[in-house]
Amino acid sequence: MSKIRVLADHVANQIAAGEVVERPASVAKELVENSIDAGATRITIEIEAGGRRLLKVSDDGEGMVRDDAILAFERHATSKIRVTDDLAAIGTLGFRGEALASIASVARVELTTCIEGANAATRVTIDGGRMRDVKDAAHPRGTTIAVRDLFFNIPARRKFLRSEATETFHLTNLVTHYALAHPEIAFTFVNNGREVVRAAPAKDLRERAFQIFGAEFLDNMLEVNGGEPQVARVSGYVSAPRDRRTSRDSQYLFVNRRFVRDRMIGRSLSEGYRSILPHGVYPAALLFVETPLEEVDVNVHPAKTEVRFRRQAAVADAVREAVKNALASANYVPPPEPPRIPEPLMTATAAMNSVSPQPRIDFVPPPPPAPRAPLEPSGDEIARDIELMLQSAVKSVPPPKSVALPPLNSAEKFAREVTPESLSSNIRPLGQLDESFIIATDDEGLLLIDQHVAHERILFDKYRALESERRTDSQQLLVPETFDLTPAQAAVFDDLAPELENYGFELMRLSGRTVAIRATPADLPGSEARNMLAELLETVDAEKKSTAQETLRDEIAASLACHAAIKVNMPLAPEKMRWLIDRLLQTSSPTTCPHGRPVILRLKTKDILKGFHRI
Repeated sequence: MSKIRVLADHVANQIAAGEVVERPASVAKELVENSIDAGATRITIEIEAGGRRLLKVSDDGEGMVRDDAILAFERHATSKIRVTDDLAAIGTLGFRGEALASIASVARVELTTCIEGANAATRVTIDGGRMRDVKDAAHPRGTTIAVRDLFFNIPARRKFLRSEATETFHLTNLVTHYALAHPEIAFTFVNNGREVVRAAPAKDLRERAFQIFGAEFLDNMLEVNGGEPQVARVSGYVSAPRDRRTSRDSQYLFVNRRFVRDRMIGRSLSEGYRSILPHGVYPAALLFVETPLEEVDVNVHPAKTEVRFRRQAAVADAVREAVKNALASANYVPPPEPPRIPEPLMTATAAMNSVSPQPRIDFVPPPPPAPRAPLEPSGDEIARDIELMLQSAVKSVPPPKSVALPPLNSAEKFAREVTPESLSSNIRPLGQLDESFIIATDDEGLLLIDQHVAHERILFDKYRALESERRTDSQQLLVPETFDLTPAQAAVFDDLAPELENYGFELMRLSGRTVAIRATPADLPGSEARNMLAELLETVDAEKKSTAQETLRDEIAASLACHAAIKVNMPLAPEKMRWLIDRLLQTSSPTTCPHGRPVILRLKTKDILKGFHRI
């Protein structure tokens, strides 16, 4: 008996739905993209119960005639491609012809559509993939699709949907992305009858960003404009280095105005900040990459959120250099290097100045020396003698050649992470490396301690202990600080606020999406409060809130510790280094920070001796 059979259409559609329809936001993405492709100038998204009870998208696009309205629900039916060659240069957001068939197979769908000048609109009703009715209806030019009871016929899939707050968060985030990608279109988003987003048509991205994020967000952004038209044009905005995030959730990335999650673009964006942002910290960005259609393949994932570039390295270079130029224009990084000077024109002084900067080590200062004898030459006299010697050397010495020095042996292979049981209380600080790492010794050798993450661990343990004891230390702000939430942040604020107040925040929701900070935890600098709240509202999203409450509290305590901790590039007095080490040794995990990064590296004495070939 034959084992292989052709699946029934409704089964095949439900399998396809597993790839395309992950959650209500997946449905909204497909419908909004269809509206944009139809030339809409106004799009309204309405939801109830996080989109599982109702998700309705209305537009004023070109609409469809009756035959097309019926055919649109057939699998692989599309108006956007005709022949294989069309796949090499896709200029529309949708093109697979699977979305409507997949959605209709797992929900109750009603489509109403009308073209310009038609006597009547067409209404098509489908339940679980079976067409129930086709009739005339009243509707202006455009299309409205109402999706009700998502996964009503697949209980196993329905139970995997998250809470209403979670699904609303993802829907709000999706609307935000497409409103940014298409500032010329008016977007309205209504949740359970309450208007969450209303964005009128904007003249450009800056105006649209103002509508969604507010003026303060734009104050911290730098304009990006670079790249090459033949490979990739890069435009948009990136944040000034002072506006730091511990996740990539504030990065909105687009390729040919298609919202994407692209690791290469995100990595190139971070590389532009390499010299000015520490590891684990990310910029905010509204970044648009425009490439010729034949240079990018958007058909690599059913949800169309991943792309593949033909010349990936060139696109990465374009993004990185465009970001660097934006930072250089605001004097955050040096401008691009000028052309190299021909070697014969270099002076001895210039050659000495061309040496790369080396890491700086600041040792704990010894006791002040006794005053020098008055007969020694003064500092001015010494400086003058050195200047005369240099001038003489430059005149008499021919232009120097670069000297190739023998390579130094690296200690990288000997440096190891430290285990808690190997630590003793006899740790002695010697000084700082680049004002970021404490150099210390113990009975086994040399220690390198990351001062920022060490303080993070100390503060994390402190905050978790205070929260569990319901003891909070707050500082009242003389003037409450206000800021505007993004639509996605507003969707989770009410659920997160009570937990934040357990840690010493006092927050008040004002009109619309405006929030006032009236008090902050005692250790948190006032300047960090707003950034920390914005970061938490984006990273501790509803997905995490649906897990254990302890996990949420750990997230809050870790973020609070990160923002309140000693920063890198901060000089520390010997007493402060001593205090930091002593307190670190008393924590629950002195060798790892709350995010899992190592706090201490060790170079054992025997490894040092081995490196010098002493043993």
